[in-house]
Amino acid sequence: MAKKLFVGGLSYSTTEAALKDNFSKAGTVESASIITDKFSGRSKGFGFVEMATEEEAKKAIEMFNGKELDGKILTVNEAKPMEERPPRQGGGYGREKRGGYGRGGGPGGGDRRERRW
Repeated sequence: MAKKLFVGGLSYSTTEAALKDNFSKAGTVESASIITDKFSGRSKGFGFVEMATEEEAKKAIEMFNGKELDGKILTVNEAKPMEERPPRQGGGYGREKRGGYGRGGGPGGGDRRERRW
């Protein structure tokens, strides 16, 4: 059964191919992915490697945890299941407190009608 590993402390220049190639020294790599920012596409500095067996995963942790890759010290351990998050409540500009855009809710706030002096 495949075992997923968390790999933290990655250099922003590390590629998925390099990650997979490096971890293949510990055994069969099922998959390797680097998590990127959805807006900029830049690496967030961590990723996941899925090893083919439990034994290979343990070997990879021993081989790479605390070791250097592309000038950065890696943190390698078993990946934990993603925790459930509560649903998001609106966002920005205090809408979650007032329940909508109403007066003063958006940037600039206040009444937006044309003023005649």
